[in-house]
Amino acid sequence: GYYGNALQAASYRNHKQVVKLLLDKGADPNAQGGEYGNALQAASSGGHEQVVKLLLDKGADPNAQGRHNSNALQA
Repeated sequence: GYYGNALQAASYRNHKQVVKLLLDKGADPNAQGGEYGNALQAASSGGHEQVVKLLLDKGADPNAQGRHNSNALQA
């Protein structure tokens, strides 16, 4: 789909509790796909600092390449 997976959609929409639930249930914070490439880029592009911190705390890679060969720091 457009967001790639549920974690990316929740990250982009700033649904922190849903992001936490998905991560606690084993969602991969570095899964690739969708418009934003990965959950960290989705959250970064929306300026959702709390979700970004949560993803980083759960192992999201800030240097992971996403869509258009960019990373979360460039989002």
